[in-house]
Amino acid sequence: MDMVENVTENQENTDEDTVKSEKDINQSESPPETFEENENWYYMPDSILLNIFQYLTPKELTIAGEICKSWHRVSRDEFLWKDLFYQTYKIDPDIGIMPGKTSWLGEFKRLTYHTPLLQTEVLKAHSHQVLHVSFSHNGKMFATCSKDGYIFVWESEYPVRIKYLHDMKTFSWKYTQFSQFNSSDTLLLVSGVHFGTPLSTSGEIAVFRLAPGFDLQCRIINKPYDIFGTWYSEHYLLSGNLCWLAHLVSTSLLWLNKANQESSSEHVPIMTQLFRFYNGNASSVRAIMVANCLTPEQAKSEEQQNQPSSSSVKGERGNPPSHKDISSTSSNDTVQEEPVVLRHASSRLQYSTLEGGFMNWKKLGDGFEYANPIQYNQEYRQVEMEKKTQENDKESDNSQWDEENESGESSNTEEGDNDELSNNCEKYLIFTTGSKTYTPHQVGFKRIKNFKFPTRLDPGPSLRERIAQRERERERQNSYAFFTNWVDYESVADQFDKVDHLIDLHGHIIGMGLSPDHRYLYVNTRPWPRGYVITNPLQPPPIAQEIDIHVIDLVTLKQVGTMLRAHKAYTPNNECFFIFLDVCDEYVASGAEDKHGYLWDRHYGVCLAKFPHSDVVNSVAFNPRDSEMLVTTSDDYTVKVWRSRAVVRSLGLDEDSFPRGMEVRNRRKFQKSSCNID
Repeated sequence: MDMVENVTENQENTDEDTVKSEKDINQSESPPETFEENENWYYMPDSILLNIFQYLTPKELTIAGEICKSWHRVSRDEFLWKDLFYQTYKIDPDIGIMPGKTSWLGEFKRLTYHTPLLQTEVLKAHSHQVLHVSFSHNGKMFATCSKDGYIFVWESEYPVRIKYLHDMKTFSWKYTQFSQFNSSDTLLLVSGVHFGTPLSTSGEIAVFRLAPGFDLQCRIINKPYDIFGTWYSEHYLLSGNLCWLAHLVSTSLLWLNKANQESSSEHVPIMTQLFRFYNGNASSVRAIMVANCLTPEQAKSEEQQNQPSSSSVKGERGNPPSHKDISSTSSNDTVQEEPVVLRHASSRLQYSTLEGGFMNWKKLGDGFEYANPIQYNQEYRQVEMEKKTQENDKESDNSQWDEENESGESSNTEEGDNDELSNNCEKYLIFTTGSKTYTPHQVGFKRIKNFKFPTRLDPGPSLRERIAQRERERERQNSYAFFTNWVDYESVADQFDKVDHLIDLHGHIIGMGLSPDHRYLYVNTRPWPRGYVITNPLQPPPIAQEIDIHVIDLVTLKQVGTMLRAHKAYTPNNECFFIFLDVCDEYVASGAEDKHGYLWDRHYGVCLAKFPHSDVVNSVAFNPRDSEMLVTTSDDYTVKVWRSRAVVRSLGLDEDSFPRGMEVRNRRKFQKSSCNID
């Protein structure tokens, strides 16, 4: 014990209980000659060293591993790092290791070195509030929208630089608010707001071709503007329109549009109506998105294909030889291991295993607040356990696809377009709406089945037929009191498309994000008070100053996870705006009104970091090809790029020269146990 204490006391006094570096962890040093002559240390069993090392912090454990080969081997013990992992990041011990991962040391390194944390660039090209950011699917570009009316397209390689830009105020736009790349990254959808009166809801969608130049393809009316618009397929996009029918009653029309609206004939359609929804109580359809539709049978088949083999699970759970003196408790009915307690467990190990270690919103020694974790139900965990994380083995195919698409050549023939729609898998139209008040508080789902885009416009009745029809309509209205009661939905329901499913989240929905596999939908909401009563649809209940995150399974259309009081928002109902969030395979990120962006681990549910700005953070986005890169946009007119420590080192840069986000983890010294280890 004296040697261990001497090693730890001579090290640099720092608040960061972290691994020194991956290089330090992976390297092994030859033991000094004087050490080999000390038979007591040389022949000390691994079990004794293991019980000594359990008192060390991650940094101290790494330093101890540099003493000799024997210590290095024991310092990499998976059971030690498993406990350090749970203790450092305050993870519920009932949550096992991420599917597809086999090393707790590797997971510790991932959360320490491979999460975006360092602020490598601050982009100040915008002259007003930056509202949205989106990445291309190949990860080579990202686009930003701002109230200055510009759309910027950036190259994501370090250092980030502007590739394209366009001033949308030349089209009478007030500002740009949303952007999205199509699946081949050849076209960019940009959504904006028109100049008009303060109560105007008119907006527009513009489509740009990215190569060989930033050329405008088409412009499409979009009303209300907070429908945003979205890509339906490679060359088709969705837009909206709103028509008022009566007091507090309207209809939302969703249109399918061709991205290339050049036509050889006036009889060839460039858009067609997809759905017509009924809106009551002054509500409307907003924030549309499209997800691939997975049936329960397809999801089950995919899970069976991705389920780990019994041999791989057995290898993952096997104990290394150094664990002879460690007792573990595990169940044969569960796939994941229970947290392991050493025979001579320290108070730190007992705390990690028995208490779970949640310290939500509790001040730690460094004065930092913990953000609440994402709480998933058993159904989500069961699905996740059955799905083994697979590496992307299509890298070469995708890179070849990217090179082909950079030329900007694409087929726009009518036959190709029809094949594109008819061969598409069924999709879900996802949108926000409401039935109790005008603020969006429900998530709606409508299945889009395969169909063919019309090849020719229906000319309709002739002039003589239209005149005769008008006369008959006038006579019918004069013969009896003809009146359509739009307020009574049951009497006019046959004139509208029916929503397949609605989920009421009992709060103002301010953001949605789709997981990369289109299986889960993450929703930002500001909840209403418990027991609220709405008597006037124009006066919704007051909303909380905290943002909840809800997780919805798109196969069962049920909520499978929640995170209550996750981050902050302050604006009232009539001033509430969108706070965008993004989801990748490993992490979840969101903006907030408390001048920070937030990062959570998607599997373990814990908050990992906060990214400071000097004003509201409106949007966040991961690089889809590199989850170690995150971009945040803010009302402080800036776009900030965050990269991991590992990426910064790979670029040959000094990580200490960059500002860093605020890491959310336990920084307190671990107390030594008073138990006897003899």
